[in-house]
Amino acid sequence: MSTSHDIDEARILQVLRESRHGPMKPKQMARALDVAPADYKAFKHRLGELEGRGIVYRVKGGRYASPDRISLLRGRVSTIRSGDAFIRPDEADQQDVFVREGDLNSAMDGDRVVVRIEGRPKGRNPVGRVIKVLERAHPTVVGTFHRSRKMGYVVPLDPKMGPDIIIPWGDEGEAKEKDVVVVRIVAYGARRHGPTGEVERVLGPMEDPGVDVLSVLFGHGLSLEFDRAVETAAAAFAERPVEPGEGREDCRDLLVFTIDPADAKDHDDALSIRPAGEGRYEVGIHIADVSYYVPKGGPVDLEALDRGTSVYLVDRTVPMLPHSLSSGACSLRPDEDRYAVSAFVTLDLEGRVHGRRFARTVIRSRHKLAYETVNEVLEGPGSVDAEADRAIRDLDRVARGLRAKREARGSIDFDMPEARVVLDESGAPVDIQRVERLDSHRLVEDYMLLANELVARVAEEKKMPVLYRVHEPPTVEKTEALREFLATLGHTLPRRSLRPRDLQAVLARVDGRPEEALVSTVILRSMQRARYAPQNLGHFGLALEHYAHFTSPIRRYPDLVTHRALVRVLLEKKVPPAEWTDELAEVADRSSWREQAATQAERDSVELKKIEFMERHLGEEFDGTVAGVTSFGFFVLLDRFFVEGLVHVNALDDDYYEFREGEYALVGSRKGRRFRLGDRVRVQVARVDKEERHVDFLLIRALPRGESV
Repeated sequence: MSTSHDIDEARILQVLRESRHGPMKPKQMARALDVAPADYKAFKHRLGELEGRGIVYRVKGGRYASPDRISLLRGRVSTIRSGDAFIRPDEADQQDVFVREGDLNSAMDGDRVVVRIEGRPKGRNPVGRVIKVLERAHPTVVGTFHRSRKMGYVVPLDPKMGPDIIIPWGDEGEAKEKDVVVVRIVAYGARRHGPTGEVERVLGPMEDPGVDVLSVLFGHGLSLEFDRAVETAAAAFAERPVEPGEGREDCRDLLVFTIDPADAKDHDDALSIRPAGEGRYEVGIHIADVSYYVPKGGPVDLEALDRGTSVYLVDRTVPMLPHSLSSGACSLRPDEDRYAVSAFVTLDLEGRVHGRRFARTVIRSRHKLAYETVNEVLEGPGSVDAEADRAIRDLDRVARGLRAKREARGSIDFDMPEARVVLDESGAPVDIQRVERLDSHRLVEDYMLLANELVARVAEEKKMPVLYRVHEPPTVEKTEALREFLATLGHTLPRRSLRPRDLQAVLARVDGRPEEALVSTVILRSMQRARYAPQNLGHFGLALEHYAHFTSPIRRYPDLVTHRALVRVLLEKKVPPAEWTDELAEVADRSSWREQAATQAERDSVELKKIEFMERHLGEEFDGTVAGVTSFGFFVLLDRFFVEGLVHVNALDDDYYEFREGEYALVGSRKGRRFRLGDRVRVQVARVDKEERHVDFLLIRALPRGESV
């Protein structure tokens, strides 16, 4: 006989899928699964828990069914500009399901839902209707408060958050007209009735200092503070003494150092290198042993799972772990003993791996180095000290071999520029700069990629319960569209299945040519989004069959999952509990979603500061490049300040313009004038709207490619 604890969800789903008589009653399932009578009550509780998570679905008569047998799918809502949405299924092999706004059943962007598929139009996505919301992503919404005669209402700052939220009189708190507020949703409404809520916090007018970033912080459900219980638990673990012990290798005699941004406080990783004979080197990739300080299922772990990742806003960091751990006990700070999980890899100068081993270690970082410092050592005349300089140069020599090997297998490197907003002491933006990618950045990246690949290989060999970082090839539709687009520029893609080196070859051919920015952008947009998954599906962009995140457990929850599995299976030689595997799919979904939210929050905070910065440049003219084309206009990225704004199609008064999606262009219907990705233009800053989060430009004139006035 089986106990309820022995029966994982995979076995339950198998019984439901194999049922010849449709949905099953709990007693029928218990018999099929050989559940002991004494465990029947616990088994029913388990069914209820699975139903709550949407793993199984209860139909009429108290019978249970596998969702896929009754045309149901679980997934996460992703709304689009029109108010309609796509449901991204949990199952990787399922298509996104299109749901009209009126069929969302109060579901909002980011919610996890059950959707019923009601149609499969030929050549299009399945069409469905939301029948149940499993998890609300947004208990609160940030928006602008307004008053009407009968009630107040809040217009969400993020259009994806759906309709206005009604605020009954008495629930507006201290909110004044046009204040930015945080609203707690009391009722999500139904098909004909929008949500209602109460003002929980007044942030103030958008133009007040700091309100812009606070609106991003609360809008994405981020919290600067940790609950007292979480802080207390973290502090207790942070006070543990660091000392060598059984199962812990003492590596404090190694020359170890960190390489990070100059202002970094959470140091996840450190490097070491020493000769291994025969022209080889042993590189140590030392990663903070966060799993030692964060036990699974404890208050700190649950909070980390909820947050999913640290978030780096323009003026502050929102950490995944409390500061006592993230910038304290777990951080590999210089001149302090720290616990690590280390990968020791023997490499030659061609990037070939001749051996690897993993160990729990005690290390002591000698130096906290900034990327700029390391780059000065590599390029001269900078110096740390003779020993460190030699180690840095040796690491660079070996890293170049790894890089060459990665390029040879077809790994795609999108070296897209990023912006850094410089703030003064009051938080006001004073400059916007392009972030330069240095050789020191590449050096660190090479070793982190190597460690992640090696851990993923071991994980698959040992069947460890980890989350793989997967990146699937472009869809057939996207591939065909890309093939047709490249053909217009004289570039071809093979008719067989697309390989990473095919795209790498195209990027190499356009390097330095006028169409480089256009081709790079279109290829990037054809790619699927990388995500986390319990199955190893490979990483297309890196041209790798095995890849998992391991190197940043202070700031990414999937890395912490990997650490736990690696330590348990490889180092402690123990079998992980079955529930570690059972929960991977949900952890993968949540981690992917929180990563996307964090990325958007970081972008939003930067964009708001860019908009604030551009307010002082109204009426000024700048050169830029067309960075995006839509039916309503084209976006221009300025050369000088790396700020993007819109030239609206209504402002192009010399013709009627038609959007040609396949050409990434707006084309005049009478004169044939066109504006295309990568075109050079001169524009004037016409309007800046911080609340609506956009900058409007007026076109002054087109520029020949390469020209700057």
